[in-house]
Amino acid sequence: MEEEKQGGQKPIFLATLENGVENLGMEFLEEGQDIDGPVWDEERGTALDAGATPTPFWRRRLQSTSLKARTFCRGHAELFRWILLGLMCTAYSAFVLTACLLDFQRALALFIITCVVFFFLAHSLFKKLLGKKLLRCLKPLSNSRLNLWLKRCLGVAALVGLILWLALDTSQRPEQLMSFAGICVFIIFLFACSKHHLSVSWRAVLWGLAMQFVLGIFVIRTEPGFVAFQWLGNQVKIFLDYTVAGSSFVFGETLVKDVFAFQVLPIIIFFSCVMSIFYYMGLMQWLILKISWLMQVTMGTTATETLSVAGNIFVSQTEAPLLIRPYLADMTLSEVHVVMTGGYATIAGSLLGAYISFGIDPASLIAASVMAAPCALALSKLVYPEVEESKSRSEEGVKLSYGEAQNLLEAATTGAAISVGVIANIAANLIAFLAVLAFINAALSWLGEMVDIQELSFQLICSYVLRPVAFMLGVEWADCPMVAEMLGIKLFLNEFVAYQELSKYKNKRLEGVEEWIGGKKQWISIRAEIITTFALCGFANFSSIGIMLGGLTSMVPHRKSEFSKIVMSALLTGACVSLVNACVAGILYVPREAEIDCFSFLNTSFINSSYNTYVCCKQVFQSMELNGTSSPSFVGSRMEFVPEMLINCCRLYNHTTCV
Repeated sequence: MEEEKQGGQKPIFLATLENGVENLGMEFLEEGQDIDGPVWDEERGTALDAGATPTPFWRRRLQSTSLKARTFCRGHAELFRWILLGLMCTAYSAFVLTACLLDFQRALALFIITCVVFFFLAHSLFKKLLGKKLLRCLKPLSNSRLNLWLKRCLGVAALVGLILWLALDTSQRPEQLMSFAGICVFIIFLFACSKHHLSVSWRAVLWGLAMQFVLGIFVIRTEPGFVAFQWLGNQVKIFLDYTVAGSSFVFGETLVKDVFAFQVLPIIIFFSCVMSIFYYMGLMQWLILKISWLMQVTMGTTATETLSVAGNIFVSQTEAPLLIRPYLADMTLSEVHVVMTGGYATIAGSLLGAYISFGIDPASLIAASVMAAPCALALSKLVYPEVEESKSRSEEGVKLSYGEAQNLLEAATTGAAISVGVIANIAANLIAFLAVLAFINAALSWLGEMVDIQELSFQLICSYVLRPVAFMLGVEWADCPMVAEMLGIKLFLNEFVAYQELSKYKNKRLEGVEEWIGGKKQWISIRAEIITTFALCGFANFSSIGIMLGGLTSMVPHRKSEFSKIVMSALLTGACVSLVNACVAGILYVPREAEIDCFSFLNTSFINSSYNTYVCCKQVFQSMELNGTSSPSFVGSRMEFVPEMLINCCRLYNHTTCV
């Protein structure tokens, strides 16, 4: 580094420092001396004879001024940096203040983002100035008996609070108890599969599940959390819509609107490019470090495994281990198990955009990815506890790289180029898996017809085998076959195909398709949609085993046999993380849709069907069966019968009352 710095300074000081003088030509002119003697040539660094033509005066003056200016700037660089930073902060503060004064509601998001950034900056400054003094003051309490009793009291209070909350909350919605029972069943099952039952760190397990539950309460139950994640999901959706500008120019609007490959896959290119830019700027590293620090200090996990799991919130199962690549060779098997589980339990940020384009709820997808991180750490430590001495017990020495890009433009192009391989892999897998699925269904149908079993298929088998799992998530029994079918597709094929199936069911519901046609359910309830969104959010499928092993062994080839021993255990744990996540969503979910005023809605003219149309027409049909044609009722209140209501509903739906 020192040689590089000296090399960088030579063009400025080469002509003067090597000869031990301070621009002699300038000194002669300033003192009014004769220049008949030897004159120093600044450009060549040699002395000129008296008869030779000297360097022009204006050039020497310009060189001298430039040298002094550079020296001054170098000496006051820190001052200039602070002045520029102060001016930028002042301008930004003026902008935020003006925006808030003009319309605070419109500028609320900008105001909140500014406050969050200011909080972290203040926290960093406080930690830098007073952190060590505060730690010294708190050190006497770290090993005291009071601290132990405080932890026990907090634990008992949390347990009693959870029991009381479940008793009061589930009294109104008993189906939530099934989701809670599902969590207990999955944890007991994983504990039975544990590698070292007596070495389980219950601190990590309980803290991880508690953090997951608190995040779920904040996102699903509290109004600020729900609004914040809904806003974040909508902004991500709007942001990803800008992909259309590039893909329409390259492929044309017709292909982008009608063809799946040109509609969804370009989103991955755009998102990958943006993520690469954020990595170059250091924003992602900063965010990952903050999240990993919170999990590390509460759960007592090591820095390397925690960083990898935190990185999985934003990047894929093969990219997250790159954050800790220098430490993979020395990591214990328990830490490697955490790395694998984190990869299986989450999805990549680039694919998040693709699933949002399917119509999947953005807030649920983002919440599922965030909630899966502490749960993955907790359940991984339950299945494969730490029994070795880790070499990375502290965060010191664990550094995140900023990538190999030298500038912002290179980072953007690198991110876009890397995504080409990702979308090629996705397209190839979709073609292969869907073709294999069609072949398997055809073979099963052929075999089923031989024993008089009609329409036997892979989905049908999954709907029976995994139906108890879907029921333990808190899904209504009528929706369990379809949810179990999607769980099977996710486990045996991949989550991409499963989310496509979920989007089809959701679109049917939104379009107002009849719930039952020919004795077969056409869509699932909103509660089942939310639970399924959480359950499918993860890379835990058999096709990902090769991807995980290939990525890790390419970084640490000599540990291939060790990785192979624990990859199936990590896959099982990652799948259970998604299921536990879905159970938490089932416990916390409450309907937030505004109640439909069906009487007013049906009095308006409507041509196309929708979910609201179906709900209101269903009430009309039920009311007609109970009360006849004289006085149908809506949501408990009796209204005056209008014949046009029944006529409009019968135009869209077939019902016995329409005959």
